[in-house]
Amino acid sequence: MDLIYLSAKQIAKMIKLGKISSEEIIKKQLKRIEKVNPKLNGMVKKNEKVLDEARKYDKYRSEGNILGPLHGVPITIKDSFNTKDITTTYGTLGKKNYIPNYDATVVDKLKKAGAIILGKTNTPELTLIFETNNLVYGKTNNPYDINKTPGGSSGGEAAMISSGASYIGLGSDTGGSIRLPAHFCGLAGLKPTVGRVSRYGHIVGFGGLLDSLTQIGPLARYVEDLSLVFNVINGYDYNDPSTIDMEVRDFKSVDLNSLNGAYFIDNKIMTPTNDIKHTLKDVVKYLEGKVNNISLHRPENISNIDKLYGRIFSADGGKWIRDTINRLETKKVHPSLKWAFDTDKSSNLTVSKYSELIKDLDQLKLKMEKFLNRYDFLICPVNAKPAIEHGKTLNRENRKSFSYTKLFNLTGNPAVVVRTGTSKKKLPIGVQIISRKYREDICLKVAYEIEKNIGGWKEPNI
Repeated sequence: MDLIYLSAKQIAKMIKLGKISSEEIIKKQLKRIEKVNPKLNGMVKKNEKVLDEARKYDKYRSEGNILGPLHGVPITIKDSFNTKDITTTYGTLGKKNYIPNYDATVVDKLKKAGAIILGKTNTPELTLIFETNNLVYGKTNNPYDINKTPGGSSGGEAAMISSGASYIGLGSDTGGSIRLPAHFCGLAGLKPTVGRVSRYGHIVGFGGLLDSLTQIGPLARYVEDLSLVFNVINGYDYNDPSTIDMEVRDFKSVDLNSLNGAYFIDNKIMTPTNDIKHTLKDVVKYLEGKVNNISLHRPENISNIDKLYGRIFSADGGKWIRDTINRLETKKVHPSLKWAFDTDKSSNLTVSKYSELIKDLDQLKLKMEKFLNRYDFLICPVNAKPAIEHGKTLNRENRKSFSYTKLFNLTGNPAVVVRTGTSKKKLPIGVQIISRKYREDICLKVAYEIEKNIGGWKEPNI
């Protein structure tokens, strides 16, 4: 296998042992970016100092100084995260030339672990839609079919990683923005438990009405790399007081044979395509011989998730979006955000209606906790469809398909996506694996088993 398609874990080991230099592997990555990026538009800003940094890290290694588990490994960072001395736009025109003077907490942790930033990847404006397109850099294409979207909001990351132009990257997930691009681009992705990872330095950060929805996590071609990155970026950060210190368990220590699972195929909001149905059934059939038990059981009261999420997201009539846009001094917004400016400002919820909304959310969380007290994991579709055409994510009918991911932003549970199949049109299909809070290890174990035996990333013809 070509070096650019190995796992980050393998590359880190090779660098540590002196079998390859960081400079050498980064030159290979830059060459790959030059080949695929004109077709994809996933990388929107390169780190001009990347080779200088690689040579410095190679010198450290030659002196016996390994900075961490990612020493010398090239990574990409979604353009919604602050990166010191590298342009960060958040996909909005008001910050087209903004260069931060500090790194987001997760970026800082990755750099301290030895990672080297290749560059920034594309995101929709403020990360707020399921398609990667903005007025600063334009749209990003799917490496399996350039007429399709890679999803959003971490679509630039997904396109680069899937095409071999990056090993691992960072995404953010408010309604499925890690998991949807992973599904559309045939990758592995992890949305951690609420509070696991700091959001400081991300455009959607700590605080506010939607505080509990957004989580930061990794995208990669291989499940083992999700674990590698998660171990680096998790933990308490005083800049994001919602974060906690909690044990991170090794997924390889999970006893697969002892696990009890549940699955559902249709959430009764939008029925998946036949390709997705058949793929999920194949996964269940395989797991029946590997876990203690797996049963068809759909959590109750999830058929109203789409409406509940919409009520929460728009509860303030778009004020937080307007405030953010004004703070960033953006004068012209992408059409996808115009709703926040066209909304009748008097339509904001009353205190009593808002109280009822929070009560509904709390009841949903309680029911999911009770459900997952019976099962170690839950498997379901990531989306009702494989990758869709550009410009169709805001279609009223297509919006319903995103309810499969939104559910677990509302409940706060960890979720992992891994590729498990291919549609008739040669597009990737993933499944979503969910577990109890703080049990990312169970999600990763099940995903790893699936990846090694019946699924996993496949090279796109790009």
